[in-house]
Amino acid sequence: MSNDAVGTPLNRRRVVQLLGSTGAGLFAAACAGPGAGSGGGGASSAAPSPAASGAKVDGGISFAHWRAEDKEVFKKIADSFGKAHPSADVRQDISPSNDYQSSALQRIRGGSVGDVFTAFRGAQFVDMAKAGLFTDLSDQGWRSRFDPKYIADGRSGGKQLGFPYQVVFNMPIVNKEVVDKASHGKAPEDWDSFLSLCDRLKSQGLVPIAWPGGEPGNAGQLFNSMVMNNAPSDDMCTKIEAGTYRCTDDWFLKTLKQYAQLRPYFQRKATGTAVEPCQQIFASGKAAMLATGSYDIAAVRKLGARFDIDLLSPITTAADKARYAGTYNATFILGVNSRSEHQQAAVTFVEFLSTPRVAGRYANGTKQHVSVKGVEYTDPDLRAIAPWLEKKTLPAPRFQFNDLDIRAAVEGACTAVVGGTSPEQAAEKAQHVVDQKRSK
Repeated sequence: MSNDAVGTPLNRRRVVQLLGSTGAGLFAAACAGPGAGSGGGGASSAAPSPAASGAKVDGGISFAHWRAEDKEVFKKIADSFGKAHPSADVRQDISPSNDYQSSALQRIRGGSVGDVFTAFRGAQFVDMAKAGLFTDLSDQGWRSRFDPKYIADGRSGGKQLGFPYQVVFNMPIVNKEVVDKASHGKAPEDWDSFLSLCDRLKSQGLVPIAWPGGEPGNAGQLFNSMVMNNAPSDDMCTKIEAGTYRCTDDWFLKTLKQYAQLRPYFQRKATGTAVEPCQQIFASGKAAMLATGSYDIAAVRKLGARFDIDLLSPITTAADKARYAGTYNATFILGVNSRSEHQQAAVTFVEFLSTPRVAGRYANGTKQHVSVKGVEYTDPDLRAIAPWLEKKTLPAPRFQFNDLDIRAAVEGACTAVVGGTSPEQAAEKAQHVVDQKRSK
């Protein structure tokens, strides 16, 4: 789900639309993007200082976001905020992620929702910044609570407009016991080894990879792993959008041919499958891998998964040619609405979320790593995948696209190939869309 520090690899602790009012209590819907103030890309005047604990916070605030699965955790956090600030009232306005991505900007721009709001890294953050929705938070003292590597994704025009809160890995999650047994305890380090692993898993009667090919938002997460080592540069998607690279280039054709090689290892009718059936297949132990991301761990636990979970990214090159072990995303960018009538309360709430104790409650309650420093991870799954925070990972490339039609065309070429289209035909069709969009 994540913006653009795309050329900077993750070496240490670095770690995915209409705002309908579906939340019954807390936090209202909102989204954000670089640039603040009431005008096009300019920043608003300095944000007010947060109120001291126990001081009166004027009025209720709306917290707009797309994570319905986090509603209860945020409710508990909001209750704690209310105890610290008795006059505060935080309500959640939650929309499905697709709706939030497509329509949140218009809802938040009106100022009636999203005093505090979130933004996806990439196109949404850029659009919201250009629209001037963000209040400039550069001078807030609590900014130092965040790991500077992560909050780069919330900067625009030299200003800190928002704070990415989640650090997620946009790469397959795996049934550790099953995969370790099939790989003899050694993760595949090249493409041939990855295909051999899939062969062994399939021979055991398992679906090697559950892939939600019928749901573009989740289907595209595998794209991150498939291009991270194939592309000539780390900004490959930016260059496709700019016309510097083309979908018919050798490196992208290679990627499409590798998608074709994966056809036998996905579940039946993969290109028409939504994410929920894939989660169920994986949680039941019938699939060895779920090709979405660490953000789905909580969902599969709720579905009854009892096995140990790890992460595994396909390496599409020879081992000595691989630059990255996997991909991550810094997203769920917290911002304060420049049009809010309750800015002090909104800033105070974001400041509250930035404390290590509160950030830890969010992280362990939702199985998401966070960008706040000094957080203690007590959740077993977060602790199990913590070693990935030290590995060399690339910010998820798919969020480099600012034109979502171009992103849909490029990722759609991969889905088309899995469905039986030839790589060459799929590449030509995708490039035709890119050329059309660029000519406008």
